[in-house]
Amino acid sequence: MTKGATLKAILIEQGGSRQKVGLAELPRDRLPDGDVTVRIACSTLNYKDALAITGKSPVVRSFPMVPGIDFAGTVEESSNANFKPGDRVVLNGWGVGERHWGGLAELARVKGEWLVPLEPALTFAQAMSIGTAGYTAMLCVMALERHGVRPGSGEVLVTGAAGGVGSVATVLLAKLGYAVVAVTGRVEESDYLKKLGAKRILPRSQFSEPGKPLAKEQWAGAIDVAGGQVLANVCASMRYRGVVAACGLAGGMGFPATVAPFILRGVTLVGIDSVMCPRDERQEAWRRLARDLDPTLLDAMTERILLEDCVPVADRLMAGAVRGRVIVQISDE
Repeated sequence: MTKGATLKAILIEQGGSRQKVGLAELPRDRLPDGDVTVRIACSTLNYKDALAITGKSPVVRSFPMVPGIDFAGTVEESSNANFKPGDRVVLNGWGVGERHWGGLAELARVKGEWLVPLEPALTFAQAMSIGTAGYTAMLCVMALERHGVRPGSGEVLVTGAAGGVGSVATVLLAKLGYAVVAVTGRVEESDYLKKLGAKRILPRSQFSEPGKPLAKEQWAGAIDVAGGQVLANVCASMRYRGVVAACGLAGGMGFPATVAPFILRGVTLVGIDSVMCPRDERQEAWRRLARDLDPTLLDAMTERILLEDCVPVADRLMAGAVRGRVIVQISDE
């Protein structure tokens, strides 16, 4: 695609009591400040992007806004010493799609410090099949390892396992030799989760109602995307010195728990932030993803759409009707 004076993008605008959102053609000179301009090959549609597009949560901090917390593409222009035209790069987080125009567009202009060189083994499509969800899943796995959870330690629980983070976490853990127990509210996805490597499938209903401060010890580790009552019950059922990596709030912002698991069983609750994560840890996560994630399983967990499909698919995602990852093909690069 040659340089042009305009670019296509999903644009969110304020419209009185309700926001307006749709596919727009924008002048190139409306791109925000930054020292690197990237021609985007692929982006993704994440839960946070769906919240922004549907207006179900105040994700967008300034208007107008181009959503999209992820993108992968080729550097087109750069005044940053670390990047030159032709470099393949990936971006996750940093407030992009919330405070700074994001990846659901043909072009993005950003700070070079937000970019990470794309691992040579990964294509743009594979990088966005992984996306922020997969990168977050890898940060969770690294946290479990850092706190001493090993494949021989016992079963590892993954909540929201049919979603983006959960699907990649299941694949990663299984590849590394962990016994994965997948929790899902969609029992019809059991075969899918077993193909990703889950040994057992449990219904979300076992975790969604108030439980005991201390339940039966079961899990050596856990990756939780739900928060709320689910996270409280996960913590209550951890084994002695078990580790929980918490990275999401799909089940709510609250945490109706007691201190019992932490002071009586020595449970560790590790918070995972993918947005402002330091650059060296980001790069290590992407190196690990290129090494430890079986690329043949990415297609099984990925739905491909075009830029113009983002708005209706965001509605489906919010309704819990999307499995795994959604990548947005923006150019043919």
